Amino acid sequence: MSSASALRAKTGSSPAKKTSLLSTSAGGATLLIALQVGSRALTFVVNQILLRYLSPELLGISTQLEVYSISVLFSARESLRVAIQRQPNSEDEVSRKDDHKKASKGHVDGATAAGKTQAIVNLSYISIILGIGFAITFARWYLNALRSSDPTVLDVPFFQESLNIYALASVFELLSEPCFVVVQQKSAFKIRGAAESVATVLRCLITCGSAIWAARTRKDIGVLPFALGQITYALALLLVYCLNVLGIAWKSGFSLILKPIKSQTAGAYFMSYFSRPLLSLGGSLFGQSMVKHVLTQGDTFLIASLASQKAQGVYTLANNYGGLVARLVFQPIEESSRNYFGKLLSSESNPPSKDIIAKARKSLQTLLRAYMLLSVCVLVVGPTMAPLLLKIVAGSAWIESGAGDVLARYCFYIPLLAVNGLTEAFVSSVATESEVNRQSVWMLAFSAGFAGAAYFFLRVLDLGAEGLVWANTLNMAFRIVWSTIFIASYMKRHNNELQFGAILPQPMTIAAGAGACAVLNRIESTFTGGILDIVKGGVVAGLLVVIL
Repeated sequence: MSSASALRAKTGSSPAKKTSLLSTSAGGATLLIALQVGSRALTFVVNQILLRYLSPELLGISTQLEVYSISVLFSARESLRVAIQRQPNSEDEVSRKDDHKKASKGHVDGATAAGKTQAIVNLSYISIILGIGFAITFARWYLNALRSSDPTVLDVPFFQESLNIYALASVFELLSEPCFVVVQQKSAFKIRGAAESVATVLRCLITCGSAIWAARTRKDIGVLPFALGQITYALALLLVYCLNVLGIAWKSGFSLILKPIKSQTAGAYFMSYFSRPLLSLGGSLFGQSMVKHVLTQGDTFLIASLASQKAQGVYTLANNYGGLVARLVFQPIEESSRNYFGKLLSSESNPPSKDIIAKARKSLQTLLRAYMLLSVCVLVVGPTMAPLLLKIVAGSAWIESGAGDVLARYCFYIPLLAVNGLTEAFVSSVATESEVNRQSVWMLAFSAGFAGAAYFFLRVLDLGAEGLVWANTLNMAFRIVWSTIFIASYMKRHNNELQFGAILPQPMTIAAGAGACAVLNRIESTFTGGILDIVKGGVVAGLLVVIL
């Protein structure tokens, strides 16, 4: 039996618990969306201020530092986070008094809820250890790459110091991982919301404040404001998480530090600390997550090697604004869906019951259907209105740099980005180790295809940042096809069927979108670049939403 199957076979849940799981996941998604809206709104305001003080070159370098930080964090924790979500959160099988008694002897009983939580806390320490290694290794790779490809970046004021601060910030953020996994397992979304809100506000204040101070005092501090903001974010996140989760740990009978676990099953825990099924699954997911990260951040890697610093800044701006909808709405839904599907389908006896499969299919189809309706709005309104909005919020200089055209093309990429996030969330929740390994092979093929497409669009056709958007679009389409085939096969194995007719837009929806597109093309010739044009486009978009 595979590790994933072993996890499925451990516990069972009643229909009432599954209904509670759905409502909890929906509530968590709503809270995360609200958090994203608030934090992104604040970040948006700060970015508008920073754009007045930063050149495209500095924006491009700050993006490279952000990718470095994301790479460290993703490599260290992503695969383990996915594996940990397969761990059930059952009720205590002994009293809390007994839990404390066992803890006083130096171990936690693995058969209790406290033991299950301790297992994921212990596993999270692997992320911390990996993170330290990745922070050092990736920093060296990054510096060596710059020395050979673009040594001028090394001359940017405080660049080396900023890179060191980003590395330290990554480690501090990983130190909060034991608290994070507890919050996720117990669906304590309010704690996560509080931690990320406080951290985001402080990061924005420090980043913006230091940039304005440097401009007013005529000091050239390069990308240091971003580094100061990042380490502030990491420290605030760690502090708020610890203050909130320490109480939960004490009441529930587990520890936030490494603690041995006693189990009735021989060999269930490696060195008495780490759950073998979770550890094995996390190892299988690691290779896939690394490939997925290369695909996700591949655009930044490629444009860094194939384009100038100015072109990188233009693409970064378009990517930031174009991906705003994805980060505000789609990412929280993806996280909550992965958590929901993982617990719904992994905590049941193997195989899951027909009713559970039907419930999962219905939830997936409902989300995909909503995505399709939203995608119609994005495809119709986005290409026309996005450049106009960019001109108003960022200024004419950025439009002249070509960012408006790139942002318009990005609107065709957003729907695919959304659908792929949801379908891959489902796949990661149900795939066995062998299926994960098979997906990793396909991911490698997609990586090679993406690199080839990017080279063709960037070097052969010389489309610049626009070509990179088209390469991403092509790559995302292939990933969606693979995930859809997997999901359809999974449903068929469990005597169910994915109903595409319930997902795809209806003829009336397509007709309404085509009509709205024609109207926008007609009135676009009357645009003067002012607020009135936004109102015109908003009226058309509003009517489209009402019709849909």
